Amino acid sequence: MKNAMAEENTNTGKCPPGGTSCGCGQAAVCSVEAVLSVDERGQMVLPKDVREKAGIRPGDRLALITWERDGEVCCLVLMKAGSLSGMVKRVLGPLMSEQE
Repeated sequence: MKNAMAEENTNTGKCPPGGTSCGCGQAAVCSVEAVLSVDERGQMVLPKDVREKAGIRPGDRLALITWERDGEVCCLVLMKAGSLSGMVKRVLGPLMSEQE
């Protein structure tokens, strides 16, 4: 499964969709870290090694970001909610200074 997804990303040449970076100023690098199951209540568990690698600790807030293609969600991304403010400032900052 990992190879098929990696091949799909290679074929499109863009990951996440649209070629967007992760907001850290670096090019996005995608990989399949885990396959998760969803229980009857809609809950999932992030494996410990993934949480450690991402620096996710109990009490952290995560933002769920979706991309749609042809009316269907094709990509789900989790990121620390605190990272969003930095991304918003980097994207909107130049626009705001143009308005002044």
